[in-house]
Amino acid sequence: MATSGNRQATRRRRLWNYPRRGKGPVRRWVPSWRFVVGSVVGMLALVTGTLVTAWVTTSVPEHLGNITNQTTTIYFADGETRIGSLGARRQMVHLEDLPAHVGDAVIASEDATFWTNPGVDPRGFLRAVWNNVRGGSTQGGSTLTMQYIERTRTDSVTGLTAKFREAIMALQVTRDTPKEDILEGYLNTIYWGRGVFGVEAASQTYFGKPASELTISEAAMLAGIIPSPNNWEPGVNEAQAQRRWHRNINRMYDQGLITAQERADAEFPEFLPRPTATNTLGGQAGFLVNEVIRELSDTDAFRDRPELLRTRGLRITTTIDPALQDAAVAVAQSAFEGPNPADPEALSVSLASMDPDTGEIRALFGGLDYLQRQFNTATQGRAQAGSTFKPFTLVAALEDGHSLSERFDGQSQATIPGWDPANGNRGPRNFGGQNFGRINLTDAMADSVNTVYAKLNVEVGPQRTVDVAHRLGIPETVDVPAVPSNVLGPSAVSALDLATAYSTIANGGDRVTPHIVREVRGLDGALIHSGPTQRTPEFDPQVMAATTHALEQVVENGSGRAARELRGPNGERRPAAGKTGTSNDNVSSWFAGYVPQLVTVVGLSQERDGRVETITPFGQWASSRTGMTGSTFPVRAWTDFMQVATEGMDVEAFPSYLPAPYVPEVDTSDDVEDEPTEEPTADPTEGWVDVPGGLVGQSVDQVRGILAGLGLNVRVEEVESSQPQGTVVGVDGAGTRVPPGSTVTVRVSSGPAATTPPEPPVVTPPPGGGDGSDGGDGGTDTGGGDGGTDTGTGDGGTGSVGYPG
Repeated sequence: MATSGNRQATRRRRLWNYPRRGKGPVRRWVPSWRFVVGSVVGMLALVTGTLVTAWVTTSVPEHLGNITNQTTTIYFADGETRIGSLGARRQMVHLEDLPAHVGDAVIASEDATFWTNPGVDPRGFLRAVWNNVRGGSTQGGSTLTMQYIERTRTDSVTGLTAKFREAIMALQVTRDTPKEDILEGYLNTIYWGRGVFGVEAASQTYFGKPASELTISEAAMLAGIIPSPNNWEPGVNEAQAQRRWHRNINRMYDQGLITAQERADAEFPEFLPRPTATNTLGGQAGFLVNEVIRELSDTDAFRDRPELLRTRGLRITTTIDPALQDAAVAVAQSAFEGPNPADPEALSVSLASMDPDTGEIRALFGGLDYLQRQFNTATQGRAQAGSTFKPFTLVAALEDGHSLSERFDGQSQATIPGWDPANGNRGPRNFGGQNFGRINLTDAMADSVNTVYAKLNVEVGPQRTVDVAHRLGIPETVDVPAVPSNVLGPSAVSALDLATAYSTIANGGDRVTPHIVREVRGLDGALIHSGPTQRTPEFDPQVMAATTHALEQVVENGSGRAARELRGPNGERRPAAGKTGTSNDNVSSWFAGYVPQLVTVVGLSQERDGRVETITPFGQWASSRTGMTGSTFPVRAWTDFMQVATEGMDVEAFPSYLPAPYVPEVDTSDDVEDEPTEEPTADPTEGWVDVPGGLVGQSVDQVRGILAGLGLNVRVEEVESSQPQGTVVGVDGAGTRVPPGSTVTVRVSSGPAATTPPEPPVVTPPPGGGDGSDGGDGGTDTGGGDGGTDTGTGDGGTGSVGYPG
């Protein structure tokens, strides 16, 4: 009995005979054939059951109705006034009416096994599934049939389960639908860029002919751009379109769809240019519609399928107030009207108005007529910021413990250690060369004193100004160099960039996201997308209150005095703050200002034949000797616009500012000796670049290369010399240290002097452009803006050694 019981126990144990007894040290861990066979059978049963269940429970939906897509309509903020519409263009065509090579080209590019596969390419599908499981980027694994189902039956699928169900549907459709019908449906529903759907509309749009007349090369090009038509169409990226065409011609040959001779004869086809905007996008409508498309195409709802914006009958409500938009157009157009109008072919006027609490854009002007120029200067254009950057350095200083009552030497071109060592540390020139004596930071902001804010920037460190600029909302894509002169605004920005940054100051220190779309709803009224109104705290409200106080003085006593005209509903003064800005040589001018509820930026720039140039004075300033500074048209237009924009708006005061107690200045004259200290002092020139000596006598090209290798810029100045032409005869700052990115003046021989040199001309500088109280806001000898110097770059660049700008 015991023996029988042992046998039964042994048999029971052998139901799970792993690791196996009585085997060697390796074989005891090798599964038995029973275990292997059982596992395989179990897995097959599980997979089979899953597939059968999926097949039984999955049904192919009815057509989505892509062929009868409805038009998307875009509205102003009131939800009633239309801005424009987006509609799909499609014309049906039968496969039998098309040349065989049209379908062949698409099959060769998208699904080489289309005619033989059951609707699914297992290898490609599993590759895509594995990539999704790993969280990788989207990869192509769909057959042409799966793409057809996605566009006509399921709209869009994401995720592993949805893709699996799509594959089941593809198997079912392939079982019940002739391949020819699938191919025809695909050709009529695919998006081909330029707002068109289907091969017939694509043929007309790209080649001006019906699809029945497409050549092999034309069909190959169209098929090649299917994966990314907006980015690969030849009117946008011809090089990529050619690469895709070449790939497809070779694939058609490799798959036996064309002959060797046809491949040899194939040439990249001529195509029609991108169509011009239709009349419905004329005037301002096109600018606003394009901004809506740009913004929504970068959202989660539409990033992967931007064509849905044109095909789903969406209702898009923007943030644009129609009354404010009309006011923006009126003030901008005033530059081109009346006596001495500006040249609309050269001058650009930009205006951006934003709610600082939400980031909603209330008005946007970036051009006179979208049909004439599809470029929005308010969002896409860039111009040097000038002194609109001075508040950024002030914010950095206030965060570091400085106060508005601190006084600095306001002497024009005063020595500033660390500003420009190669030029004797001579600071920037104030507007008109004016000297201000000892002046506090508030008055220096009102009068836009370059010297004071240059000194302040050296004290806090240029990198702090860079950091504050980006924290306020200047995009990271805007290059703000960490050099002392960045306080004077050599960086190129857009009106919307400045409006975003000044909104952070206006709302007390929270960064907002500028946006033009308030909400998007589907045909059923369901909310699909809403604008980002959240705020990100960045700054202490008291720092912002102090900054606003300083900027109020620009309006009260400085270059923004025209804004004092702003009135409330009962004629009372409406508090306003802001800053003018003018770049060197008056190539751009700005006024960035705000009331507590609204921020608006107005900018000017001028370009002719692709070259930036000094703004030609116009209108009431046509005879101005100081030119078009920020205190001219920008402030005037800002005031006129804001008077309309604030109509009916409550008059609100800015947050109270609590000034720091006054601290008397300490006598730092030479007769007072400091107590000696044992503490080491930091080297203020750490990280700077040594300008090498021994460059005299070399060629200018050699010296350029040496200095460029050190990260320095070169300004060549020709002088008469007995040395051969092109020989370097002097290098400013040789043997000294300068900040990286500095501009070094290299004097180069232009050849021997003439026997009787001409008498040098007498240059008489014009009268000073003002100290802020008469509308000036700083500039060059010739009326440049906000403290530009004689030879520097940007807004307040220095003399022989300047800074990037």
